[in-house]
Amino acid sequence: MNLEQIKQNPGKMIFHFSVPAIISMMLTALITIADGFFMGNYVGKEGIAAVNLGLPIVYLYLGVGLMISIGGVAMAGMALGAGEREASNRIFRQTIATTIGAAMLISFLMLFCFSPMLSFLKADEQVIRYFQEYYRIMLLELPVMVVNSSLGMFIRGEGNPGFYMKVTVLNALMNIILDYLFADCLSWGAGGIAFASLLAAVASLFWILYYFLKKAGIYHLGAFRFSGKVFLRGMLNGSSEFIGEMSTGIAMFAYNFVIMRKAGVDGVTAFTIAGYVAYGFSMFVVGFGQGASPLMSFTFGAREYDLAAELRRRTNRYVFCAGVLVFLVMGGASGWYGNIFVKNEEIKQMIQSGMMIFTSSFFFAGINAITSFYFTSTGRAFESAVISLSRGLVVLLACIFILPVLLGMTGVWMAAPVTEGVTFGLTVFFLHRDRKRGVTV
Repeated sequence: MNLEQIKQNPGKMIFHFSVPAIISMMLTALITIADGFFMGNYVGKEGIAAVNLGLPIVYLYLGVGLMISIGGVAMAGMALGAGEREASNRIFRQTIATTIGAAMLISFLMLFCFSPMLSFLKADEQVIRYFQEYYRIMLLELPVMVVNSSLGMFIRGEGNPGFYMKVTVLNALMNIILDYLFADCLSWGAGGIAFASLLAAVASLFWILYYFLKKAGIYHLGAFRFSGKVFLRGMLNGSSEFIGEMSTGIAMFAYNFVIMRKAGVDGVTAFTIAGYVAYGFSMFVVGFGQGASPLMSFTFGAREYDLAAELRRRTNRYVFCAGVLVFLVMGGASGWYGNIFVKNEEIKQMIQSGMMIFTSSFFFAGINAITSFYFTSTGRAFESAVISLSRGLVVLLACIFILPVLLGMTGVWMAAPVTEGVTFGLTVFFLHRDRKRGVTV
């Protein structure tokens, strides 16, 4: 990573680091959407609903993994920017070991949570059966996914984002091909779709390990001495990402609880299919955030504060334009889009009526997320955590439980845009406060 190159053309450097990350994250989203396609067409609407009911479990893995990994990557990046290469490598080793241990612990604990969760949501017998088929295998796949993601962040952090993009291409292609083989040709149902994800994730892990054993220039796997200070600082620095993902998981649980009582399985299915668009846009924004974060950490560690702020402003402009584009496209294509996943007319009508409302949240969602990444990358965990907590839990939960009571299913669709609008006000407040204090933002 070269400071002069960043100064000369910050926009080009953002795209240099972000485009491979965006492709990787969009391919990750494609895997989820492909699973939804095969669930809807070869298992049925109950299969899609079953996967959605378990999404809080996925967000738990993502939350813990991102908290450990992003906190570690930010510290390692600042150490690297300050010229402390060996310290950066020690942080890398501890981060990966902690990620592995945490992911394995979550899988063990989740084995005991399936029945209480399904009982509370009042899922019907068929949905329960598909849920158990799918998620018992996913408890093996999700730890591998989290470790792959953590290692990928460090691959980007040492300036080689293209390699991890290739890994993600492999993962996506394998997943889709195996989905078709197991769900269509072999008729293995929900369990087969989950098994496809597991095999693809393991293959990707082996390729990533090859990189660190043979190609890595900065970060190398090996023994390390555990540092409580590094652990606590990393947890604090990555806490906003944990709050964000866990809040999303809690919010998803609340969405399912409300929708099951307002519209039943059809409503959950419609919301899940519309949610694939939000998930894809979120992965696009996260790709930009993961690409820009090492640049912001590096420049901030090198005391180039104005440059770090300029990187944030440029990235915010890019994601805002993308949000407007997705809103316009989905406004005209929502009917066609719903037909890809289901043939049920009532579900398709729900999707078509709610999509414009739902995707209007993208106007502010990208800006809120990138600003949170910026605060994390520059060591300001409090501001980042408040933004994540607002958009993922406090305001969102209030909207989920209040708006549907007043407006029915329309209120469900409105929860996200209202939440992002309120959170945008907080984002502007934090940036304005820093400007008044004399901090360049």
